[in-house]
Amino acid sequence: MGFYLRNLLFILCLCGTSAQAQTFNIREYGAINDGKTVCTAAIQKAIDACYQNGGGRVYVPAGQFITGTVHLKSNVNLCLESGAVLLGSPNLQDYESYTKAGYGLNYYGILYTADAENVSISGSGAIDGNNKVFFDFDHAKKIDANSTRFTRQKDNYRHVDTGIGDGPVVPKDRPRQMVIFSNCKHVQLRDISLLNSPFWTLHFADCDDVSVNTIRLWSGILVPNADGIDVTSCSNVVIANSDIRSGDDAIAIVGYDHHFEIPGFEGIKHVSQNIIVTGCNLQSYSSGIRIGFLDQNTVRNVHVSHCNITNSSRGIGIFLRDEGSLENLTFSDITIETRMHTGDWWGNGEPIHISAVRGKESVKLGTIKNVEFNNITCKGENGILLYGSEESQLQDIRFNHVSMELVNSKLNDVMGGNIDLRGCMDEHQQLFSSNIPGLLAHHITGLTLNDFKFTWDPSINQPYFTNAITVDNFKDLKIVDFAGTASPADQNAAPILLENGDGARVSRTVKVDKVGVTGFEVVK
Repeated sequence: MGFYLRNLLFILCLCGTSAQAQTFNIREYGAINDGKTVCTAAIQKAIDACYQNGGGRVYVPAGQFITGTVHLKSNVNLCLESGAVLLGSPNLQDYESYTKAGYGLNYYGILYTADAENVSISGSGAIDGNNKVFFDFDHAKKIDANSTRFTRQKDNYRHVDTGIGDGPVVPKDRPRQMVIFSNCKHVQLRDISLLNSPFWTLHFADCDDVSVNTIRLWSGILVPNADGIDVTSCSNVVIANSDIRSGDDAIAIVGYDHHFEIPGFEGIKHVSQNIIVTGCNLQSYSSGIRIGFLDQNTVRNVHVSHCNITNSSRGIGIFLRDEGSLENLTFSDITIETRMHTGDWWGNGEPIHISAVRGKESVKLGTIKNVEFNNITCKGENGILLYGSEESQLQDIRFNHVSMELVNSKLNDVMGGNIDLRGCMDEHQQLFSSNIPGLLAHHITGLTLNDFKFTWDPSINQPYFTNAITVDNFKDLKIVDFAGTASPADQNAAPILLENGDGARVSRTVKVDKVGVTGFEVVK
């Protein structure tokens, strides 16, 4: 009896729950921690028993348990002891399969939870997707020549002489999202490690009231599609105090009601809103934070603060390609460091990227509006990009106390001087050569730059680097307390170039070149 009580107290201490909670040890349902035996059925039995008895804790002791797809249920806490690992089976046949019209046979990941309430994962153990068996880590996925024909470098774009460069490595057949919560309420993840996912790592779809705190999520920096956390069409979400390092987007917040072959979606039309990200360290060979893409639902009221974004292809990316709008987005007290990466990653080193261009036929494009950046420090190998279109002008974008340093890149010869808008319909806009100012704003209404500081690496000599700020096709522009110069490669250029706009107010201390601008005003 003493041994039993000590064990129970140990479990309670690990998982931080009350003494009244029932505990269901997966070992007692046949799971074997030898790293060889497939334990899917045993783990599911423990979960089912917990659920049928009114809920409680499903306890995973130390050791390695091989598993395919299992389903959590309402009022169940999956608790992994320190040293416990749920390791994804290397055999695809151990995962549940599904067929979707036009996409054929696919497989769920390790945990698929749908229509549940009061469900959680906690403890100091790990869920490991075993991605080493689902990728060829000796070869990199290349961008095809057709996609690069409008770049400055053509066939030499992102060329690597030897090895795989920055990846991404080549996928084999693999399971989809490692952990999914679909149409769930009151979901919590705390302290857990999520490792080596072969696809999106942690996905919340159509969920309400989600809390993610103090997790470690390392999906594999060379692995394509291995997003960190994907929040799709959810409301009332908090992601805090976590370390997320992923090949693809570290955190993606979107309004999908469906997305290609990917499971977890129910085609529900509703707003995605009230989402907070704070206190996180983020790394990604795509975007540190991505909001939007092919959104059927509007995303609004997203607040990101006190985060570090490093070693990423993009820092903050906001993308509109479909009917769902993106609005009321704030970013505060964030440090961003970006660089160029070889291989078929999206992004070209922009610390901040906002774009609204058509990615789908037969829809009325949404809009990006009311976006604010406060106290942001950027250092990157490309400039800030704000790229709207005639049919979807960017609206009310504000920068307050933002500094940007554009540094030279060892990859400029094979990547520099280009814009990446992939995911759009116009093939000429996917990847194309362009001059690169420190900040480029195109098709925008209501842009404010208040206390914007910009500096160049003095070693920059590429002729495509131009002004500190270029704004074209604009209305209602305000630039106050700006400090910066044109590129070292063109000392005769003005710091600011304005083209084809109406209504510009600019501090008197700044030299401005103007072409086709009406309503220009100098302010103190």
